[in-house]
Amino acid sequence: MDTKTIEHIDLLLERYFNAETTLEEEARLRAFFCSDEVPARLEQWRNLFVVADDEVLGDDFDSRILAMIDGESHKPSVKARVISMRSRLMPLFKAAAVVAIILTLGGALQAPFDSSWQTPDDYAALPQPLDSVAVVSPIQAENISEVAVDSTLNMKH
Repeated sequence: MDTKTIEHIDLLLERYFNAETTLEEEARLRAFFCSDEVPARLEQWRNLFVVADDEVLGDDFDSRILAMIDGESHKPSVKARVISMRSRLMPLFKAAAVVAIILTLGGALQAPFDSSWQTPDDYAALPQPLDSVAVVSPIQAENISEVAVDSTLNMKH
């Protein structure tokens, strides 16, 4: 096969892959690839253009395709179910129950496990740290009133 024909086939292949060929040019490509003189570098495109004799669609092809489209031969199964509001909120209910249990157990564990006191009166008798300003303030006020400081003495000098 001469190089001019191969160059023409290369040009037609480029146009074919760019979707620019006419039906006549595609018929030339089919005729070329059906021949036995296809170069090795173009052999990869042979299956695109060679149609086997047993691949004839048949007269009932249109009716089979339309039947498949209409769904006569294929019925899809739908697996849908209704989800109630209760089942939708169930994870939220479970989370709230877990939080309630944790808070209840945490509150129960706040009581000390010391056997030295048995009633709340025993607990009240324990020495409590003084952390209130109201308890400390009168003591400070007494100390301040005992020492008299005249601030005007320093100003005269």
